[in-house]
Amino acid sequence: MTYLDYQATSPLAPEALKAMLPWLEQGHANPHSPHRAGRQARAAVEVARDQVAALLPSGGRVVFTSGATEALNWAIKGTRGGIVTTAIEHAAVLDTAKATGRPLAIMPVDGEGVTQAAPIPEGTGLVAAMLVNNEIGTIQPVAALAEDAHRAGAWMLCDAVQGYGRVAIPDAVDLAAISAHKIHGPKGIGALWIRDGITLPPLLHGGDQEGGRSGTLSPALCAGFGMAARLMVERKDADMAHVARLWSLAVERLGPDWAINGATGQRYHGNLNIRRDGLDVARLMSDCRDIAFSAGSACASGSGRPSHVLAGLGLSDREARSSIRLGFGRYTTEAGFLAAIDRIDAAAREQRR
Repeated sequence: MTYLDYQATSPLAPEALKAMLPWLEQGHANPHSPHRAGRQARAAVEVARDQVAALLPSGGRVVFTSGATEALNWAIKGTRGGIVTTAIEHAAVLDTAKATGRPLAIMPVDGEGVTQAAPIPEGTGLVAAMLVNNEIGTIQPVAALAEDAHRAGAWMLCDAVQGYGRVAIPDAVDLAAISAHKIHGPKGIGALWIRDGITLPPLLHGGDQEGGRSGTLSPALCAGFGMAARLMVERKDADMAHVARLWSLAVERLGPDWAINGATGQRYHGNLNIRRDGLDVARLMSDCRDIAFSAGSACASGSGRPSHVLAGLGLSDREARSSIRLGFGRYTTEAGFLAAIDRIDAAAREQRR
């Protein structure tokens, strides 16, 4: 199997697995317990917290959560006033914002999938925007949006899940949500970064183990997250060069019959969202069943609806339904990648016959 679905989830780094194993095999103590074993587990959690924080702005704290969805829910539900967000946000933002019942304004994107800033309505308490879009990889003007938010007296929430460790998170943000499994860490853990001076009411009530967030932490998951974050620091240049080369090779190999959805420059290049006129994506996935790629956002797959992100770019339903997303990164080999690209292209050409 050739895995090209990195935006849905990334392969677990061997180093992250190694960091987790002692806490899965023997270190079973509760990190919130006062005895020696508990304090040892707590120490591992705090090491991981520092490793995760190294990729975040200064002047804030990292609160571990079960994932980015919880972090985004907490940030949105914990604020007051109207909400402003963009037309291409993840469902964890859009659905949560709608569920609050508060006034909601949606900023459009241009044909390349970049947010077009609009006046912030009076009474807005929160502006929320992705750093890197999960479906098309476009980098959003979060710093500029944060300035607009602050002028309007609102906080800025950044969904940094796809950009964390790859694109710098602007210092101007007030809240940032991240997830371990998108950076070669384990599933089941994420974090909310909260700027100093901001207090959010609890989303989950109980023991308040994290100072605003209740629930027993897993030292194993924290250790895996921390190691994954450390590797993102150590391997950033090599990772970025690798994905840039794979992107260039793929674009050259596919040729003019394939159109790229979204900007080609203002983009994380480990995401290649492409379309081909008249492509039957379901048939393509069946013909290439030993290649893992996406027909759209993994979180919306199976809904039967075309992607709201691609619709936001102005694509027709037909164009959106003829699009695929290829995600690749650190553990994608050049030879395997090019073989998969050739397979996908050949299967698409065969459909035209």
